Amino acid sequence: MIKEVVLVTGAGQLSMAIARRVGFGKKIILGDKKKDHADAIAKIMNDAGFDVVPMEMDLSSRGSILTLIAEGQKYGEIKMLVNGAGVSPSQASIEAILKVDLYGTAVLLEEVGKVITEGGTGVTISSQSGWRMPALTAEQDEQLATTPTEELLSLPMLQPENIRDTLHAYQMAKRCNEKRVMAESVKWGDRGARINDIAPGIIVTPLAIDEFNGPRGDFYKNMFAKCPAGRPGTADEVANVAELLMGPAGAFITGSTILVDGGATASYYYGPLKPEQ
Repeated sequence: MIKEVVLVTGAGQLSMAIARRVGFGKKIILGDKKKDHADAIAKIMNDAGFDVVPMEMDLSSRGSILTLIAEGQKYGEIKMLVNGAGVSPSQASIEAILKVDLYGTAVLLEEVGKVITEGGTGVTISSQSGWRMPALTAEQDEQLATTPTEELLSLPMLQPENIRDTLHAYQMAKRCNEKRVMAESVKWGDRGARINDIAPGIIVTPLAIDEFNGPRGDFYKNMFAKCPAGRPGTADEVANVAELLMGPAGAFITGSTILVDGGATASYYYGPLKPEQ
């Protein structure tokens, strides 16, 4: 039976929450670098009536991304993309963050944009961290948005001597995600498709709970305590936004980034989270 296909990367709570909102009645191809993670999420969803095929996929590899797309095309046209894959500043090195979160996401948006069907939609998950660094120049923003993917990691601003630490690498990657979505939305539009970005704040997931109990735990707890919402968010609240962006109610939204952070970024610039000078 030919079905519309949803490509999902990253077998985590955010990816699953979004896939459950938009993936019913469709074939879901779920890729994760750790196959056992993909298997576990696929079992939960298949037991709930979804149709999920788990597979191993490395976001930092163009070949692996193409394999994911080819698997999806076995079942029908690629209708949706949910990109929840990535690594965090506490998980990986500067080089790994740039290779996975920055380069890998750019390649994924590029390759899916070549095959997305008319009326197709996609969301990629970046982070509020992309908003926590000084503004780049217009030239730097354009470089992040439009540099050919295989040349991205050669940009001067992304060289090791210009990256302070893993958090700075993560911020640069997420800024690039947002700029890349803007540029790719023009190309997706030529195919009658849309692509947007969601920038979450502190969302409760197993990874976040590890962070709460880790060396930076007090930092994260202070962040959600002093944001206007006064609490962390849930994966389902991110899925609410994804459902809007990927459905007919969001038909006039493309190339956008939506902050879903409980107001933490607003508080960082204009409230109690503002860094002391």
